[in-house]
Amino acid sequence: MIKTISSKNAPKAIGPYSQGIQVGQFIFLSGQIPLNPSTNRVVEGDIKEQTEQVMQNIKGLLEDIGLSLQNVVKTTIFVRDIRTFDQVNTVYSRFLGEHRPARSTVEVSNLPKNVLVEIEAIVSIN
Repeated sequence: MIKTISSKNAPKAIGPYSQGIQVGQFIFLSGQIPLNPSTNRVVEGDIKEQTEQVMQNIKGLLEDIGLSLQNVVKTTIFVRDIRTFDQVNTVYSRFLGEHRPARSTVEVSNLPKNVLVEIEAIVSIN
């Protein structure tokens, strides 16, 4: 059974997709970009400020369905400039503490709304 995940604590989808989909014991979260969920506008600032908003969006979405970042088992991080990797890591690590999900990081030529970072996640509900 497939269940759509939706939360007011994360930005509304800006296209034909869901914030997340639950299939069995896993939730697949769509990529989050640094949109403020209240205004649906891009958070201006550097890669750290944008990563902060992305992680807040993921955290808010998970908390709304009774889960936490500790349930994340895999993330994929898309950055426009791989040289910002250490800065993204600083913010990402602060949110995850000692939890270490599997992860991939990919440099891309551009992202929606010209943002600097996007993060998608796979979450276990166990």
